[in-house]
Amino acid sequence: MSARTEAWLRVIAPVSVGVFVLGLWQFLVSVVGVSEYLLPSPASIAEQFALYLPSILSAMAITGTNALIGLLVGSILGIGFAALAANFRPIDGMSAPVVASLAVIPIVALAPVLNSMFGADSQFSRQAIAALATFVPVFINTLRGFRQTRAVHRDLMRVYAASSGQVLRTVTLPTAAPFIFTGIRIASSLAVISALVAEYFGGPRGGLGGLISTSAASSAYARAWAYVVASIVLGLVFYLATLLLERLANRRRGGS
Repeated sequence: MSARTEAWLRVIAPVSVGVFVLGLWQFLVSVVGVSEYLLPSPASIAEQFALYLPSILSAMAITGTNALIGLLVGSILGIGFAALAANFRPIDGMSAPVVASLAVIPIVALAPVLNSMFGADSQFSRQAIAALATFVPVFINTLRGFRQTRAVHRDLMRVYAASSGQVLRTVTLPTAAPFIFTGIRIASSLAVISALVAEYFGGPRGGLGGLISTSAASSAYARAWAYVVASIVLGLVFYLATLLLERLANRRRGGS
């Protein structure tokens, strides 16, 4: 099988499955008679999506901004603390229980607490939760990447009287880069999910999570599903954007 055929199959297979699922979904509602109160049809969801498109785009911008800020802050903190843990043994020893504790913090419980602490009109709590969700996978993967650097390579750089910054730039970071990008790619989806969950549990209602909550509370289930579809699209945009950045960085590193 040629590479081009494999590439086409990677595209056609998920699209075919998606079309089949949507067709079955529409069949259950239109033919079998499943109530749209329980399961809105894809046609109804598409209609609501088109009808509320301006509201959806505005909500995607708000949620996307919160997720992006959280992703950037969490990634910077994760990479920075991983660098410290990789170079200082006491910090490395303390990092494991701290990161394990952060990983199991329930967002559902944390979101209302932060919303009450920073006020109902503040977006900071959503951004903080997204940053927290981002920090853990970025830290773990970055630290693993830093540990891949062989001691012989560092020793060779010391023989050439390289500074710590030069060792970091020429040896440590290139070795750790695939792990760093993997952590950021995993965290990109988590940042969107965390921002959505934080919006769902209070605070300003302009984001996707708040609009899903208000639509479901008013029994506008097709509209709520339209906002869910927008959330899926937003998560895919974040994931694909980080994947593209990873490939561009790999191509640049391979060409240099």
